[in-house]
Amino acid sequence: MALPPILVILPLILLGSQAAWSAQQAATLHERDAAALRDVRAGLRDMPGSRFFDSWDDARSPCAYAGVVCAPDEDDPASGALRISVLTLGTGLADSPGLAGTLPASLASLAALTDLVLYPGSVSGAIPADIGSGIRRLRLLSLSGNQLTGQVPESLAGLPDLHTLDLGNNRLEGAIPTGLLLPSSPSLKVLILANNGGLSGQIPAQFSSSQLFHVDLSRNAITGKLPPLPPTIRYFSVAANGMQGSLDGVFVDGSAPADLAFLDLSMNNFSGSIPPEVFALPSASSLLLARNNFTGPLTVPAAPAPWAVVDVSHNGISGEVPEALAVAGSLYVNNNRMTGEVPRAVARSVFAGRMTTFYAQHNFLTGFPAPPLPLPDSAALCLSYNCMELPSPYAAEGCPTIGGPLEARPADQCRSTDDAGSSGGDG
Repeated sequence: MALPPILVILPLILLGSQAAWSAQQAATLHERDAAALRDVRAGLRDMPGSRFFDSWDDARSPCAYAGVVCAPDEDDPASGALRISVLTLGTGLADSPGLAGTLPASLASLAALTDLVLYPGSVSGAIPADIGSGIRRLRLLSLSGNQLTGQVPESLAGLPDLHTLDLGNNRLEGAIPTGLLLPSSPSLKVLILANNGGLSGQIPAQFSSSQLFHVDLSRNAITGKLPPLPPTIRYFSVAANGMQGSLDGVFVDGSAPADLAFLDLSMNNFSGSIPPEVFALPSASSLLLARNNFTGPLTVPAAPAPWAVVDVSHNGISGEVPEALAVAGSLYVNNNRMTGEVPRAVARSVFAGRMTTFYAQHNFLTGFPAPPLPLPDSAALCLSYNCMELPSPYAAEGCPTIGGPLEARPADQCRSTDDAGSSGGDG
């Protein structure tokens, strides 16, 4: 199982931290923290094949346990006691099945904790509701890839130092605390709540004033309109939710996020035309807007830089394929109502190997000016079910193996551009 990028470098960081405090492991751990560790050990267990808890025995100081990093008590330095500053549960190794069990409520008593990481496994139950109230120094909270249920704790909103919150790939439900998306959480930069399925609510209008730069809310039950994105945002995904409305005013010239590289709005209910400002984002590499209700023609200015992928498939987009899209590495315009001839620049890009995928099937296109060149082995080209004779022999070779017929559209659907735009076909 591939680990989230945020977890890849953690083992190296934690090894260094443990070495730095090894000289102080003989000191006494604060009783409240020692009790919390006992609760952790009672609530969690190794899955078969994991040996994370092997070092958690009475013969060792708790500060020598795997995943535990201790530091002097900053609130009471004269006591000489130690507090837990970092707690990492699980090994994070690719072949480790992780841990099972539940998280104890006493985790919230680790007042000096700055980093809490639970590696992917099968831990279930709720996240302690007052975890943010008790651990005010949290900078990193990552509990992704488990089976946690219940709600995202409201107490996590507004923490003064919280930089990264990753609760993705669990089974959480209920409303997302709006404070996580507001300027009231100024330190929060990375928010990952993806693949929970049941998280709901709307993105507040004040989201545009937050300082977030990585937001992944995909595959949940979020509804409502999309407000303008923060100028700091670099990665934004709300794919596979229930959002709706047009994108007018979301990407306004002069205030659009200049560093946004990844945008995924696919599999929602967005409607209206796709604003040309979307294609003018100066740092955009991936534009994913498939499977919505977008209509009208595409207006695409000259690209600031080549896109890695542009996907506007499975909408109701009409008009011609814009020539400016020829700079995309992969272009998906299939399953729309597009008409006219594919631009020569797009065809040349495919046959020159610059565009490795061009899917334009299930439209009303009337021609493809294929140059007299062999199609590169790396290219996937699909032009089936359009209003043209398919250029042989390569036009259908790169088509998906599923997704409908490979022949041309029936002639009665291709009588004119007007018929194509109003046809009741699959578009």
